Amino acid sequence: MSVLNVELGERSYPIHIAQGLLGNAELIRPFISGHQVMVVSNETVAPLYLDTLLQSLTGLQVHTHILPDGEEFKNLEVLDGIFDALLRVPCDRQTTMIALGGGVVGDITGFAAACYQRGVPFIQIPTTLLAQVDSSVGGKTAVNHPRGKNMIGAFYQPRCVIADISTLNTLDDRQLSAGLAEVIKYGLIRDLDFFVWLEKNIDRLCQRDPEVLAEAIHRSCANKAEVVAEDELEGGVRALLNLGHTFGHAIEVGMGYGNWLHGEAVATGMLMAADLSCRSGWISRQAVRRIATLLERAGLPVVPPAELDVERYLQLMMVDKKVVDGHIRLVLLKDIGDAFVSDGYDSDLLRQTLAGQPPL
Repeated sequence: MSVLNVELGERSYPIHIAQGLLGNAELIRPFISGHQVMVVSNETVAPLYLDTLLQSLTGLQVHTHILPDGEEFKNLEVLDGIFDALLRVPCDRQTTMIALGGGVVGDITGFAAACYQRGVPFIQIPTTLLAQVDSSVGGKTAVNHPRGKNMIGAFYQPRCVIADISTLNTLDDRQLSAGLAEVIKYGLIRDLDFFVWLEKNIDRLCQRDPEVLAEAIHRSCANKAEVVAEDELEGGVRALLNLGHTFGHAIEVGMGYGNWLHGEAVATGMLMAADLSCRSGWISRQAVRRIATLLERAGLPVVPPAELDVERYLQLMMVDKKVVDGHIRLVLLKDIGDAFVSDGYDSDLLRQTLAGQPPL
């Protein structure tokens, strides 16, 4: 088993990465406070893995709440349903909440934990690649609003993250590719060696080679843990983790939640960021082609949706957490493995990128 630590002083916590962790009571039980547990999962994951998890919670007062599956259900109405389930029991403030599922389940459960009785402990058990390498780590919790993605939320760290790689065996190919977008992101923003490793191993990742998957998850989590330890509340370097996200969130909102998976939108957004960086003279066209090739090999889209025009993009991008004083701050690239945050780009060049003008 691979174990990493997110170093945040008294709020530090481990990330466990291995196969077959869901039923490991000795691993899970030390992170549970009190005798009450509320497991939140969704209608896709629960039939596959809930019973295995419950076996590790024998002897506790365990309650479950099952959500509908999909990004379109990460909203205030579904969040209120979680609160209703907690209050119906009723659950006390020592209740431990467990998120069993992908990024939607983890985000909304974490936000519920942050709010219920002003904060109860929670554990992340991510079952998708995207959640294992990104959304379960770092304490970002949120729900979506029709006008903007993840605009209502809180920083709230879990007690631990348990990434059972065996859950990826039931992940469909599209969801696996979506997770690879976030894996590739770490290579682009800060880890050139990892990017080169991905170029060599992307086919084995797509084939779900367990050894290669474990290595990719470990290296992704190690990168994120280092960034979060340095900048927990995204006042500086953590913003780099949003490479492609301002473009990507605009695609998700503009196309309707759930029509583009988060990782698909981020992949296209990362290439748009690389394109703008190239137009600005910061990265070579050869590097952009190299990025596009890796994304395509991972089964990810690299062409923005034709349904969104430049003005709609700009309207959507203004509803973003990185907007400061009316300026859209973007994560851009000086080179592969070297990202920076800027609002000093040429707005005409941004419009060219949004319009998909050649060269893309």
